[in-house]
Parts: sequence; structure tokens; C-alpha cells
Amino acid sequence: MSKAFPTTSAEAAEENHLINCNPLEYRTTRRILPVASAAALAVALAFSLPQLAHADPISPPPVPTNIAVPAGNQLLLVGHAVGTQNYVCLPSGPGSVAFALFTPQAALFNEDGQQITTHFFSPNPFENNTNPAVVTDGMIRATWQHSNDTSTVWAQVKPGNSSSDPSFVAQGAISWLLLTAVGAKEGPTGGNALTNTTFIQRLNTSGGVAPSTGCNSHKDVGHLAFVPYRADYFFYKSR
Repeated sequence: MSKAFPTTSAEAAEENHLINCNPLEYRTTRRILPVASAAALAVALAFSLPQLAHADPISPPPVPTNIAVPAGNQLLLVGHAVGTQNYVCLPSGPGSVAFALFTPQAALFNEDGQQITTHFFSPNPFENNTNPAVVTDGMIRATWQHSNDTSTVWAQVKPGNSSSDPSFVAQGAISWLLLTAVGAKEGPTGGNALTNTTFIQRLNTSGGVAPSTGCNSHKDVGHLAFVPYRADYFFYKSR
């Protein structure tokens, strides 16, 4: 059975917006995603998996209050991500350009180095697309698909649920996030490893920030950048 959920510093705000879908970026994504996926996978595989694995299961670290998981939820799953944050150079205003995130491409592993989920952007079938500029039926959301039973969860970053507080987030790392689940679907054989997810935290990040070069003028529009990153993702369910 499918489960539906109700729809409900500067770098962090921009990333927050991009994670929750930008029409121009998604139109560009449709043209370049096959290339992006292949390149991102190649970069991701270049990481050393033994370095990824933690010696012991980890608990969530202290976090800024604005990305704390609400009471009444408990840890469901922990995944250690290795992959890329993928950017494209786009016009960003009169006479200016900037790199914009169009998708992450990552694999999440458990403490034994076994892959447990993949992470990317995709349309959420439980939310109608309300923007006519986006050619898809569902809203584009951050997505995790279980590697064994193919159950899937979609989530969004709500306003204020992002932090680049230097007391927590490493210099040069993408922000820490709290994502709220907005849709979930069982796998084709009834797999439900992710269907009870309520919240996802992205913590312990390193890398992933858009480059400071390569997108400086309109002649650079369309240039791609695949930036390696790591993060820990903590999945929660209701108690």
C-alpha cells in the first residue's frame, strides 16, 4: 500500500530553494541528466569505501535547534553517503550567472559498507505539480530509494530547516538539513523499508559546495560541475 503525506546563511537559503525544485533548473536537468548521472557515478566510485565505513553504529550528533527532529520520532535507519552534488551554470539575473544545483547523485552505505539506498531528485507522485514551467506530473523532491526492496521516500526542506552554523557545519561543506517526508511508496513486491519515514536529517557533511570558478559569464551557461561530497543521513519514523 502506498502512503501519502500532506503537502504542506545565503548559501543555505539558496540550496534550500534548489532542493525544493526550481523550474528552469529542472528543464535543464531533463536535457543533461543522463550525462550527469554517469559522470556523478564515476566520481562517486572514486571514493574509497573503507574510509566511508564507521567502526561502530553512530547516533545523531548535536544539531542546531532549527533542524532538530520533533519529539515523538525515533531513529529508523542511518546511511553514510558518498557521491556528488551536481550543478549547472545558469543565468541568475540581469547580466549575471551562477551555478545551480540540479540533483544530488549518491549511494548510502551502512556500517558494513553495504549499499542501502540511492539518493537523487525525482517527481513525487503524491504532490501535484503546480508550476506549469516544470514538465512533470509531480513536484520535484529529494528522493531516497531502498537498494533491496525499492521502497521510496520523497522529502522537502521546509523554510528554516537548513543550517550552515559554523559551530556545527565544517568550513566548505554543504549545509545540514532537516527534511520532512511528503510521500512514500512500497516496492513492487511490497517492500516497505522506507515507507514509514517521517523525517530525514543530513548531517556531518563535507564538500559539495558549488565551485567558485567555471560560471563567470554568459558564455559559461550550460557548464556542469560534479562536486564530491559526503554526509550522514538519519531516517526517522513515528514512535
